[in-house]
Amino acid sequence: CIIVDVFCFFVVIFCLFFVSCFWCFSGQMTDLLFMEKDLVSSLKDYIRAEEHKLEQIKKWADRLDVLSSAATQDPEGFLGHPVNAFKLIKRLNTEWRELERLVLRNMSGAFISNLTIQRKNFPNDDDQTGAAKAMMRLQDTYQLDTNIISTGELPGSSSVASLTVDDCYDLGKVAYSEADYYHTELWMVQTLKQLDQGETSNLVDAITVLDYLIDSAYQQGELERELNFTKRLLELDPTDQQVNWEMKDIEYELFNQKKVEATEEAEGRQRRKSRGRPDDDLFHMRKYEQLCRGEGIRMTPRRQSRLFCRYYNNNRHPRYVIGPVRQEDEWDHPRIVRYHNIVSDKEMEKVKELAKPRLHRSEVVGEETVHFRISQSAFLRAYEDPVVDKINQRIEDITGLDITTADDLQVANYGIGGQYEPHLDFRQKDEPEEFEELGSGNRIATWLLYMSDVPAGGATVFTEVGAAVQPIKGTAVFWYNLFPSGEGDYRTEHAACPVLVGSKWVSNKWIRERGQEFRRHCGLQETD
Repeated sequence: CIIVDVFCFFVVIFCLFFVSCFWCFSGQMTDLLFMEKDLVSSLKDYIRAEEHKLEQIKKWADRLDVLSSAATQDPEGFLGHPVNAFKLIKRLNTEWRELERLVLRNMSGAFISNLTIQRKNFPNDDDQTGAAKAMMRLQDTYQLDTNIISTGELPGSSSVASLTVDDCYDLGKVAYSEADYYHTELWMVQTLKQLDQGETSNLVDAITVLDYLIDSAYQQGELERELNFTKRLLELDPTDQQVNWEMKDIEYELFNQKKVEATEEAEGRQRRKSRGRPDDDLFHMRKYEQLCRGEGIRMTPRRQSRLFCRYYNNNRHPRYVIGPVRQEDEWDHPRIVRYHNIVSDKEMEKVKELAKPRLHRSEVVGEETVHFRISQSAFLRAYEDPVVDKINQRIEDITGLDITTADDLQVANYGIGGQYEPHLDFRQKDEPEEFEELGSGNRIATWLLYMSDVPAGGATVFTEVGAAVQPIKGTAVFWYNLFPSGEGDYRTEHAACPVLVGSKWVSNKWIRERGQEFRRHCGLQETD
């Protein structure tokens, strides 16, 4: 029993950590795209087979139509010929039976078999909900109008993909099921707008949409909007007495509310509005989202004048004396530097190839889904491939730090709305000493390699200092997480902004304290 319990425990842990996530991994999304293409090809084969069968039936019917039309004009004369009589008996006894078999022949076998095989790879309801919530996250972070998203005219996108009225309705329903009445209202208003523009739907009508809108406005405490939606509903069905009564109740409540507001205003108090996203009061998250939009970046002319580009050889390192690397200052305090053309396209493709089979969702799922980090990641060890070993060595040569105690190379892929909210790479003093057993110490520095360009979104932002670093394929950024004293540098709090358009591939190396005693001198001051 104990063995069984232990086995079940590990199965549960595996399920919690290695949860499927189609929408947060562009590699799996690509697989789905090709799987759908294969299904369409299989469906077309089935259609051709059905069309061929129907063509045979049609020819048979046309032939008999001509024959029976002529025969029924003079039945006795027609049947007076022994050949015609014989052929009539033969047709009804044999040929119609063959036709019956042809009509009953199932041409869908191959298609249904393929569909059944592929169905196990289909996304489920949770994946669809996750993708919808990712859309709303992008909408909030980049302050996108629902109409912009619906028409598909996203910034940085070279292609246009629009949402139908049914798509908008589904997004609104997902928000409603999550008790997110703010987004419910936004998407149901868009649904109503597209219905008003003449778009047809097989799923929903204006009355259903207005029901959602009325309840969403009510849940947000917005009586005026609730009243407007109710009036619109009454226009569609003036005879509905229930709606009439509800409208009168809302008007009464609104009248009382305005009286209270007038009294409070006279007393100099400001009534707090209930509308808005739940996170609007979180200054930290607002700052993060502003930086993702390119707002609030604290790059002043004075700071810019202290940032330079140079050729760097790490104190005449033998590998870089003749061919130094291009180093660019991204920020001064804390110092963040970028290295250009640090890996080749071939090396990056190899890293992706090694990581793809092992990518799993980076977030942990328990009783509630945590959206702190939404991506898929995998760890690669140096011995797995010479390319990984080469990249590790390059990190050591350029940074001058010992990487024998560093974490394995982590590869991450961010798909639809993929993000990593503000966090610190080092462990704080009030956190459990999870590195004690390893004896490798805290994360002294971070090396972050961008393995793809991102058309829109996906920046790395440092929320405490107002810095934003854009992903550029083949470049790596580096910074110290700890001061020389060993104390954590809270200015290095950073986040990965949601990917708006495209797919973001990164790999990172967390370098540990142990082994750096003679490579980065200790100091008592908390300075760079």
